Amino acid sequence: MGYTIQLINAALLAELSGIDVVADFRSRDLAAGGQGAPLVPAFHAGVFGRPGQCMASMNIGGISNISVLHSDGTVQGWDCGPGNALMDFWCQQHTGQAFDRDGAWAATGTVHVDLLHRLRSEDFLSRVPPKSTGRDLFNPSWLQQHLRAFDKLSAVDVQATLTEFTALACAMDVCIHAPQAQTLIVCGGGALNGHLMRRLSAHLPGIDVVSSETQGLPPLQVEAAAFAWLAFKTMQRETASLPSVTGARGARVLGAIYPR
Repeated sequence: MGYTIQLINAALLAELSGIDVVADFRSRDLAAGGQGAPLVPAFHAGVFGRPGQCMASMNIGGISNISVLHSDGTVQGWDCGPGNALMDFWCQQHTGQAFDRDGAWAATGTVHVDLLHRLRSEDFLSRVPPKSTGRDLFNPSWLQQHLRAFDKLSAVDVQATLTEFTALACAMDVCIHAPQAQTLIVCGGGALNGHLMRRLSAHLPGIDVVSSETQGLPPLQVEAAAFAWLAFKTMQRETASLPSVTGARGARVLGAIYPR
């Protein structure tokens, strides 16, 4: 039995806003034996899926997660590994900027093969889905442990290697689990990182790697739209979880309602 901590005070938000608030979507899936994440694949299937086509969508936020939308309508999804979390931390520490805009800094560095190999040795990356992770694993302490043997490496080369690490972690899951996919739709902040998008394309020849913007939904709005959809499903008392994604015993109505 897992557990989750949701930081929002939904009761206070309902009190202050004067509208119904739906929160805590993960707890019910956990209670049913699932991992509580990722929750967006069902939404991705609804907005990005195409009948008879195999596609994949990927949210690259702090952590990256993938939704595989099979041609027969079945859906899989899981967390791939790090997204922007490690890159953002390293960029903030060494440039003072919150993130590497367009991946421009990383693009000037050189990928260090030995460090990349060490990062990719993380056990989580080879686990079979369903699986989920977070900053409890891919965090600054985890990174510093791997960097101890590379104390002479320049900061920009570390950034280049971290970007390549994220690109490979995402691309390899597509290659292994969705080799027949024709398109990879990327959303989240990672879709705005031009260097990262180019590295994804380089590792996925034959697959069209595009921003969700091309599908009519800006990349920074997809997650918000997904949780608005989850709230709608809760209010309608309709199931929104996918056992094929979280590993739960069955689909469940997610969320708790705090009336206005």
